[in-house]
Amino acid sequence: MSDERLQALAEHVRRADDDRVPLLLAGGGTKAFLHEPAAPAQSASGNVGAAAVRTLDLRGYAGIVDYEPTELVVTARCGTPLAALEAALAERGQMLGFEPPHFGAQATVGGCVAAGLSGPRRATAGSLRDFVLGARVIDARGRVLAFGGQVMKNVAGYDVSRLMAGSMGILGAIVEVSLKVLPRPIAETTLRFELSQADAVLRFNQWAGQPLPISATAWSDGAAWVRLSGAPPAIDAALRSLGGEQVAAAQADAWWAGLRNQSAAFFEPASQGRASLWRLSVPAIAAPLALPPALAGQGAASLVEWGGALRWLSVDAGLPAEADAALRIRAAAEAAGGTASLFRRAPAHGAWAPLRTHPLAPAVAGIHQRLKREFDPNGIFNPHHLVPGL
Repeated sequence: MSDERLQALAEHVRRADDDRVPLLLAGGGTKAFLHEPAAPAQSASGNVGAAAVRTLDLRGYAGIVDYEPTELVVTARCGTPLAALEAALAERGQMLGFEPPHFGAQATVGGCVAAGLSGPRRATAGSLRDFVLGARVIDARGRVLAFGGQVMKNVAGYDVSRLMAGSMGILGAIVEVSLKVLPRPIAETTLRFELSQADAVLRFNQWAGQPLPISATAWSDGAAWVRLSGAPPAIDAALRSLGGEQVAAAQADAWWAGLRNQSAAFFEPASQGRASLWRLSVPAIAAPLALPPALAGQGAASLVEWGGALRWLSVDAGLPAEADAALRIRAAAEAAGGTASLFRRAPAHGAWAPLRTHPLAPAVAGIHQRLKREFDPNGIFNPHHLVPGL
């Protein structure tokens, strides 16, 4: 039955390509806010017309194909609920080391990989892309292609399988993926420190250079949070070295879950009376961003993750001034040596495609264009779902 389902998906893609119809790849829909509004748009190849968009529902192709706990590898189909996969790993004392956000109970493995997002543990364990060992993908011609393998020693096509991580479905439909898994920590403890953002970033970078069992760090609203994971003796030694206030387990779990799944109030701009949430990637050692008074005066709030390398900025920027706000925020990120992308915004503010992603350098944009043409010559897959023009 699974082979029949796979062939049906491939045929659906083949017909869309023959008809030059845009194809929207859909899973659980928990990350739909990352997608730009579907619209009849010119693709990178210029071949897709203004035909109605078709949807390819990938949820029916589900299940764990292979799981070797001793090899630290799991292979699952795209429609497998992310919660079900993590529950199966937990039964064997293992986990997805990059702590992918769920954003809802309907999150799927395919959507997780396509979105390419990682959680609080990313700075110490690695990103989602680092854990991808292999993938099976339906290309625009309806061919089922296999890349990579199930063990780290098999590097055939390794880069291609990793390329699918964060591709937002613009290169093809991810139908199966093999992921490296990690043992769950024996013990975990969280510390809290009253610190300014600048002092927290300084401490995070100092601690990163020491042999401490730190698995996650974050700063928000005048407090730094540090999670320690590992063997009890190592955690006890770190507690004596770092000081700080030890947080109750239930409170700590709720904090990190709110950060990972963005269920904390900070990540809902509308609930905070703000219009947009920006995601900034900067060097970990960068000082707090120097925002112009026009933005700083609008009640902007910040949250820092990954030892300082990931900065979230929530601002009250109304639609008429949003293009100008985007330029100012991106200028601040570029001055710090990083980039800024509009991650989420209040629904009342309508279309926002031109503002979403940080503009690519011409050379990088050219690489994106060539990859798109190679994998999807007629531009049917998720047009404009990653970068305008793709």
